[in-house]
Amino acid sequence: MKNEMLNLIELAIQDKDKLKSLEKIYTLYDQLQYSENIQEMASSLCDWLCEKYEVQNMKFSLFDLETNLSTDIIKRGAEFFLDGEFSFYFIINTHTDMNAIVAFSATDQEHFDMINGDYPFIEAAFFQISPILQNGIMQKHHVEASSIDSVTNVHSRKYLIKHINKIISLSKKDEKDIAFLMIGIDRFKAVIEEFDYDIGDKVLIELAKVIHGNIKDFDIVSRLTGDEFLLAIVNPSSIANVEKTAQKIINDFAKVEVIVNPETGQILQKTICIGISLFPYDSNDINQVLKNADNFLNEAKNKGRSQYAFYKKEEESSIDLF
Repeated sequence: MKNEMLNLIELAIQDKDKLKSLEKIYTLYDQLQYSENIQEMASSLCDWLCEKYEVQNMKFSLFDLETNLSTDIIKRGAEFFLDGEFSFYFIINTHTDMNAIVAFSATDQEHFDMINGDYPFIEAAFFQISPILQNGIMQKHHVEASSIDSVTNVHSRKYLIKHINKIISLSKKDEKDIAFLMIGIDRFKAVIEEFDYDIGDKVLIELAKVIHGNIKDFDIVSRLTGDEFLLAIVNPSSIANVEKTAQKIINDFAKVEVIVNPETGQILQKTICIGISLFPYDSNDINQVLKNADNFLNEAKNKGRSQYAFYKKEEESSIDLF
């Protein structure tokens, strides 16, 4: 790209219009330098295309080279096809497993010709900003890696600890309850001992799917440690509905068949128990509420398989933890 840039500089010296095009490159570079994350970078890039080239229809996405999956970061304007008559797209190599793709469409032939005439400068601009985008993508990966459990793709314990106080603050502000469900797999250790950790991971993944299939978008589920998950149901309509959700999760998971040996067709079916506690009904202290849920998970397991136990103040003293 070095020779191309030198050629563009030479053109800019000879042509004032080309000099303006060259200036556009460094305007974009300066704008992206102050972006805090990949979303802001994408927004700044789209703003630049709109301001400098009057582009209205555009899309910024990330393409994972390992999975061949594309994730849209920002979309503006009308839908268009990448191979459309007036379309442009650029693949920005960030030298990671994730490349950035910028696609946009001109509105008509005149607009297309204008953009096409400046194509080398736009390409040079995208080349210049690739290191900035690389940093944004790496930052995105770091944040996601620290907030998502690598096995089940639910939130991690670290994420929960960081955000639980925010959840509580919003709950108090809006005068909403939160139901906390501590979910544990019955005799999970036996799965590891009889089979291996890969089969254990399959069981955990299936449980995460079942939990997600029974909650709303704004409810939060995280994996705490080992086989335990914590589900926060925000503003449940009633205690009865919380119990109904718990029973549904228990029933659905009991039906799940995990393939242990594809050749023999051997399958594994497991069960779960759930301990439930409500904030602030049971306590205004979130640590106490979580302790209640954990204690009653143990109480549910003491009752047998596929059980749930609901926190009741009058029963607290009767909990058998051993």
